[in-house]
Amino acid sequence: MRHPCAGPLADGHPVTAGIIHPMSLTSTSASPLRPALFAQLGGALIVFALAYLLPVTWLRQPLILAVLQGLCASGISWKLDAPRWWCLIHLLFMPLVVIALALQIAPGWYLAAFVLTLLIFWRTDKSRVPLYLSNQATAMAVADLLPTNANVIDIGCGDGHLLRRLALTRPDCLFTGIEHAPATWLVARLLNMGRRNVTIRYGDFWQHSLSGYDTVYAFLSPAPMPALWDKVQAELGSGKRLISNSFPVPDAPADPVIEVDDPRQTQLYCYTIGLKTIAKPQN
Repeated sequence: MRHPCAGPLADGHPVTAGIIHPMSLTSTSASPLRPALFAQLGGALIVFALAYLLPVTWLRQPLILAVLQGLCASGISWKLDAPRWWCLIHLLFMPLVVIALALQIAPGWYLAAFVLTLLIFWRTDKSRVPLYLSNQATAMAVADLLPTNANVIDIGCGDGHLLRRLALTRPDCLFTGIEHAPATWLVARLLNMGRRNVTIRYGDFWQHSLSGYDTVYAFLSPAPMPALWDKVQAELGSGKRLISNSFPVPDAPADPVIEVDDPRQTQLYCYTIGLKTIAKPQN
């Protein structure tokens, strides 16, 4: 079932004609891999220097060296203002490598784990958007924000659970989800199979036209929010709405901000296109 709001098709997917967005997955936007590599190498150099300068036996143990390297790499990442989840990755990466080598796991399992991770997260290093999943309480809050007979798009819909809940709660609305990671896209397709008011598309949402939708739902990360706001303002009509889970648009006051009653204290930042909101002065 194709939405009446869908734009022109190219290779089976609606796109923004003639536009290659600067935050597209195929763009040359800054990758977090470079500072991550710097943190790992910096941590290794510090630990090797300590092991060379301090003639103590316990400092020659591989796991102890790995733990110290992880602590140093995590500290460097923190000083570089990397997201906190990168600090955790640095902290655990080398110790897990040492433990895995000690277990003598067959190489094929490493390959399988890499392929599975790639299929689930795809090019997170380019998009800078991890896999976040919206819970049921959030779905109910979003459902209450939708106008009657709305055309809604979830950009980066993940496994499609949010759309499934919304489709059941709001059968009067039409829902589109777009996802670029193959495994989660497939799960979303299977989970919403047979639901007449849900369409799941595979692709890069930066190249998908938002024209004609009433509401855009996003659960991304802080990195793409300025570019997303530019895209939303350029393509959504006046009076349409962006709902951002957890991540506000910088320098664009939300009205309203919905506080969801869930364990993670989710906040939904709502922005209406064409609505002039005056920022409150900071105390």
